[in-house]
Amino acid sequence: MRKIFFEKATKPLLAATFVLMMSIAIHSRAEAQSMTEKTAPAKPSIVLVHGAWADGSSWSEVIPRLQKKGYEVLAAQLPRSSLADDVAATARTLARVKGPTILVGHSWGGVVITEAGNAEQVAGLVYVASVQPEAGESLGDLLHLEQFAPPSGAKSLQPDATGYFWLDPAGLKDAFAADLPADKVALITATQGPLAGKTLGDKITTPAWKSKPSWSIIPRQDHSISPDLQAWTAKRAKIEPVTVDSSHVVMLSHPDEVVRLIEKAIQAVTAKE
Repeated sequence: MRKIFFEKATKPLLAATFVLMMSIAIHSRAEAQSMTEKTAPAKPSIVLVHGAWADGSSWSEVIPRLQKKGYEVLAAQLPRSSLADDVAATARTLARVKGPTILVGHSWGGVVITEAGNAEQVAGLVYVASVQPEAGESLGDLLHLEQFAPPSGAKSLQPDATGYFWLDPAGLKDAFAADLPADKVALITATQGPLAGKTLGDKITTPAWKSKPSWSIIPRQDHSISPDLQAWTAKRAKIEPVTVDSSHVVMLSHPDEVVRLIEKAIQAVTAKE
């Protein structure tokens, strides 16, 4: 009888003790996870800005590599109708991502991020086959500097009746994508978007690289923007560029190098938090 009474008396107590211990364990685990989330810095987001004669798909080799690493990545789609329009399009994309953001610009997109990068959430800039214009400078101003020979790709530009410029399909491979296979060159040719001629005269007002940490990757075989010009503006902006033996579309032919530079920028801005 005593045994039966003891068992009946202790079973509810043991059950209550077990429930209490499980509750404590779950609470402790949740509290530890909450503390980790509070102390671990969130990964910055990444917004990619394409250049002239391209669209967001020009980042097709970079985007999946960054996504696999757990980053939130968006590619802006530019109208290429004016610097102001392209900055506004970039701002709309920035509004869709959360927290600190690395802004990456290719070619004309580098000019765009120079202005759009003044947004408060932008933590750093990465220039890909591009230049860093000063206040009051346009891309056209830089392309016409006498000390730099005009790139051979300039001969491939064809204006249409509306004032937009296209790349001649026959010259696109040399000017844009000399190190890509034929099928990818054909895709770029078919999907190219024109650039309004007036954009070449649109001037920067406030260069974001003056207040935001910046990085640059320069393709040595670039026939769209002189590598020497890219290096000159990088030095002026106090940027130590990475160089790679690539055509103008370095993000397609050497995506791993571009991703490494973006991650270098992320590590640098995260370390400051």
